[in-house]
Amino acid sequence: MSFYVPPSQQRTLRACMVCSLVQLHSKFMREGCPNCDNVLNFRGNNDAIQEGTSQVFEGLITLRDPATSWVARWQRLDSYVPGTYAVKVTGSVGYTCPQWLVGCRGMFGPANVIFWMVQLPDEFIARLEDSGVKYIPRDGSSGEEES
Repeated sequence: MSFYVPPSQQRTLRACMVCSLVQLHSKFMREGCPNCDNVLNFRGNNDAIQEGTSQVFEGLITLRDPATSWVARWQRLDSYVPGTYAVKVTGSVGYTCPQWLVGCRGMFGPANVIFWMVQLPDEFIARLEDSGVKYIPRDGSSGEEES
């Protein structure tokens, strides 16, 4: 398994706004997100990829064995698949977002307009967790007090 990305393709890297996995746009298109594609349906859906991933992220962590990695536990990535993850993901989901969220088990009606900065609505987070995906904000607002 190789996570190498040639320099000529690095500008097409995107981070999933739910789990922070970083991979090429073409890989999201071809394979979806291995952590949360059962909910987000990125595979073959360019609009969903554009709305549910971001090109703006900071720091990279490459995990080979998330279950035993102290870095994975520290970043709360230990339940995710091996791969490269962003430490912080920044992005805003635009007006077209409800169209692809409708595919996520009919959660939102077409009249809803939702904006957020990586922080997802509570109902959507509940749907993710019901599907076995643990959502952890990657925008620096972890909800935990800094010590």
